[in-house]
Amino acid sequence: MFRYLIKRLLQMIPLLIIISVISFGVTKLAPGDFLSKMEMNPNVSAETIKKERERLGLDQPVQIQYLRWAGNFAKGDMGISFTYNAPVASVIGQKLGNTLILGLAAMLFTWLIAIPLGIYSAVRQYSLGDKVASVFSFVSLGIPDFFLALLLLYFASRTGIFPIGGMMSPQSFTFPWYQQAVDLLYHLIVPTVAVGIGSIAILQRRMRGNMLDVLGEDYIRTARAKGLPENKVIYKHAVRNAINPMVTLLGYDLAALLSGFALVENVVGWPGLGQLMLQAMVGMDMTLSMAGLMIGATMLIVGNLLADLLLAAVDPRIKLEA
Repeated sequence: MFRYLIKRLLQMIPLLIIISVISFGVTKLAPGDFLSKMEMNPNVSAETIKKERERLGLDQPVQIQYLRWAGNFAKGDMGISFTYNAPVASVIGQKLGNTLILGLAAMLFTWLIAIPLGIYSAVRQYSLGDKVASVFSFVSLGIPDFFLALLLLYFASRTGIFPIGGMMSPQSFTFPWYQQAVDLLYHLIVPTVAVGIGSIAILQRRMRGNMLDVLGEDYIRTARAKGLPENKVIYKHAVRNAINPMVTLLGYDLAALLSGFALVENVVGWPGLGQLMLQAMVGMDMTLSMAGLMIGATMLIVGNLLADLLLAAVDPRIKLEA
């Protein structure tokens, strides 16, 4: 296990280098740079723009810019945000917690509904409940999360049941801590549902398929022939094996925790990392957008590694070899 872990961690290094080269190249493909808007301002002199370009290092060839950025990044220095004129780590740190809260809420909401719903649909295949769940899944998959967020905000504005955006109420700073926590949960409802509905549909269909495959296995028929209670057959034998492939999907969800939900965050006004990264990409803030891309890539790789380790932990048939 230890050798396997070391091998996977070492494999991350060239992979992250390749990702950084491609990401940096893609960010440079767009015409112009961070100072392009400033160049269109007649009140800003060409001399000022030249000095700014030299200060930010944008006057250097692309390969030199990459090597300079990569060298600093390897030493833990993410650079200075062009937009905020502050360390990138500090700018990201201010938004990271908000995105983590939304990501964890969406993950809990998704898994706590999708897995039981998938089991129910498989055990009661072709029943009315299964058909309703299938229709729900197909409809959910067809609605983009940002559009669902818009619909939920419209519903909230018409009924007043839910808040219409933001992370906290304006007067929340006067609340005691427990009331602030309740206020936060209240504001989490709309973005969590918008982000989670599509994932519920995917996980529910996957869990249903896994369960149907397992329920058709010989050992399940043998267990039933021996007279084991149906609940024991389902929850002790079938679910345990059907849920193993779902662990792999958990790795992707872990990656999404810190990647942010850019469109939904923008729609509902959630001050998270996704919203920040979208603004960085639009504003061509190279250091900030590269940091966001590398965090997302690292989380995806680490999430896959954790998924493999979890899969080996829950299924003794799987052996991890270096």
